[in-house]
Amino acid sequence: MRLFNCSVCGNLLYFENVSCTQCGHALGFVPGQMSLIAINADANAYFAVPGTQTRFKKCANYQQYQVCNWLVAETDQQNYCRACRLNHTIPNLSVEGNQALWQIMEKEKRRLVYSLMQLQLPLVSKEQDKEKGLSFSFLSDAPCEFSERNRVKTGHDQGHITINLAEADPVQRERMRSQMAEPYRTILGHFRHESGHYYWDRLIANGPLLQQYRALFGDESANYTDALNQHYQQGPPANWPDNYVSSYASSHPWEDWAESWAHYLHIVDTLETAYQFNLHTRPRAANDQCYKMDVDANPYTQANFQAIIDHWLPLTYALNSLNRSMGHSHIYPFVLSPTIIEKLAFVHRVIKGHA
Repeated sequence: MRLFNCSVCGNLLYFENVSCTQCGHALGFVPGQMSLIAINADANAYFAVPGTQTRFKKCANYQQYQVCNWLVAETDQQNYCRACRLNHTIPNLSVEGNQALWQIMEKEKRRLVYSLMQLQLPLVSKEQDKEKGLSFSFLSDAPCEFSERNRVKTGHDQGHITINLAEADPVQRERMRSQMAEPYRTILGHFRHESGHYYWDRLIANGPLLQQYRALFGDESANYTDALNQHYQQGPPANWPDNYVSSYASSHPWEDWAESWAHYLHIVDTLETAYQFNLHTRPRAANDQCYKMDVDANPYTQANFQAIIDHWLPLTYALNSLNRSMGHSHIYPFVLSPTIIEKLAFVHRVIKGHA
């Protein structure tokens, strides 16, 4: 994720900021420019960029609910920003607490959309393209009916991604993570995983890359329901860490792709953050070069996947050690075998080939 500077005073800014803590100017993210800018309200309820004639309006979800910080060009016919146009169903805001949970959801969704734009992937709403567009619904479980049968299922169906609003509650999410014996479970991880299913349909299905995909991930025509039932009843194969980035990835080739896709997005976005902070690792006790890291290029534009991995692994060693020093478990509880790295490299080639 990029860092930004206030266009008025130069103060350091972060992606979710809505105002500058130094000069007090309101802020808005302009997706067309990939920039966070200071804005001034004018007499017509539009917002002018200080020192220019450029004018924007706040996304309707920014203006009304404060769950967004993106801007829309004054000339745009739409009232919603590029990220909010993807929404099909928002939570019932008459329910106490739902607006706060929705705000958390929107923060993570915008991070996903930022990555998709950085990677120059196709990104249109269902309103723009009913067949190939992308949409999101944030739904809640029915009151007093919580059970695996009745609960809202997080998932993807023909370009429509549904996320259970309960995932925005850290207590509920941790409970589910523990029940599922998962080492890692985040809202952003859900968004990235489900987007992997969407882009499999867009970039792999019935296309020239399908046979290469099958050679690495397996034949996706295997019965999906049966495969998941077997996974939940019998668990993953004993040697799954040799071939899959997570135990769930071993359940079916579609899930293997989605988990690998999500992991690739984890890597490039975290490395961009390290690049923006100009992070280096030079362990004093290590003589081996594999422990040293200096991110010298934006990973979103890096053509060489080996360079991404060479930067990623030393960073994870440092991140895990820092987390342990604070009494937490490893922030990166994954081991990347050669087979897993090969799958990630394929995801990289698919994305770069499209861009």
